[in-house]
Amino acid sequence: MTDLRPTFARTDNLIVAPGRLLADDGPQPGMAVLLQGGRFADIGTAAALRTRHPDARVAELPDHLMMPGFIDTHTHLTQSLGKSLVFGEPSEIFRRIWVPLEGSLDEHMVYLSSKLAALECLRGGFTTAVDAGTRSAGHIGKLVEAARETGLRLVVAQICNDLGGAAVVPDRAAILRLAEAHLAAYQADPLIHPSLAISIPEVASDAMLRDIAAMAAAAGATFQTHVNEHLVAVERSLVAHGRRPLEHLAHVGALGPQTLIAHSTLITPSEMNLLRETGAAVAYNPVASVWKGNAVAPALQMQALGIRFGLGTDGTRADGFRLMDAAEAMQRTAYGLASGDSSCGGGWLWLDAATRMAAEASGLAAVTGRIAPGLAADFLLVDLDRPEFTPSHDLTWELVRYGNRDQIDAVFTNGRLRMVQGWPVDWDARALLAEIRGLAAPAIAKAPIQRIHATADSLFAGGLA
Repeated sequence: MTDLRPTFARTDNLIVAPGRLLADDGPQPGMAVLLQGGRFADIGTAAALRTRHPDARVAELPDHLMMPGFIDTHTHLTQSLGKSLVFGEPSEIFRRIWVPLEGSLDEHMVYLSSKLAALECLRGGFTTAVDAGTRSAGHIGKLVEAARETGLRLVVAQICNDLGGAAVVPDRAAILRLAEAHLAAYQADPLIHPSLAISIPEVASDAMLRDIAAMAAAAGATFQTHVNEHLVAVERSLVAHGRRPLEHLAHVGALGPQTLIAHSTLITPSEMNLLRETGAAVAYNPVASVWKGNAVAPALQMQALGIRFGLGTDGTRADGFRLMDAAEAMQRTAYGLASGDSSCGGGWLWLDAATRMAAEASGLAAVTGRIAPGLAADFLLVDLDRPEFTPSHDLTWELVRYGNRDQIDAVFTNGRLRMVQGWPVDWDARALLAEIRGLAAPAIAKAPIQRIHATADSLFAGGLA
């Protein structure tokens, strides 16, 4: 297996000529890309680029696919220390596990959790992650520090709840000051993009929902919130307001093109019309539906209606290929089988939803998500010299169904090589893992977590399996 590090030690003025290039019109042979200043500077046939840029070095990669990096439209980087604690748990795990865990983390543990999650993201082919905001007490800077050190592009939210759902709930004036400062802090950052969030609509006043959504819109930032995910939350909203959560967001003026709704699994036809009419986007989280037992968002219908959406993990597992596979499988299981739809997106939809569409839903269409001139050089080199792609008849759909993260030979953000064959090139990931193994158990032990189910390991040990 070829070591790509010498080839990509410098990427400025470098022509990359892969065997296939994933362009807007699908995987194309014979195409090449010029990298310059951390961006895709020029795209064309390999011969044309050599002619136009005679002084550029050339990296010939005939056995590789060059494709945009995956974009996770919804995740929680500061939950990685407890990621398997939620297996088998009933709905609203955020109340019993995530809020207690995140609220108990000190600055260093927030940093470690975030860096572990960022490592997993990049290993799984995600060059960008949209973090919904940490519920820890004012440690968002450590989350950002971890992303910068790993090279992960990050949309990071400042949580603006004024009625609960976080370790610390400041007064209204303090929340608005924090939000303004957060939006201003990263305006010129090459990797970090600020966002504002309300964890769920019921933990914010109507005025706060409206004002934070408006503040995000004015700044050209994304406003994030979890909506219509759990039946009990839908019912609480109906009791409190006479409206479902998504309807209530529209009622108070918090839905718009800047709004990114996580989940929307329990959604009515009229609410889908609200999404379409307001231009709000959705993070479709298929693995969360599988693992947590929630409903499945009607992504195919959203696509047919022109509702913007991208794929998200919800912090379940950071593997872009398995995410696409789950996205297709859940649509087929929940909707396609009943209607006789044997295509369920035709493969191309899920690849698009994990890249270009995800960038658009995340507010990053002008930054990343495609291999196109002027965009950041966030990309993957996937080894096609594998049994899974031999013979190849439909590479787009094969990536969705046969792709695995172990086929990713290299990961780049801003034109810089970040990972080779699953491990970072410029920092010691194994030292991070060793430190986390020593500190995670005490951190979990002091958090007031309430689990309903015993672990599978304990059931085996008790002879119940």
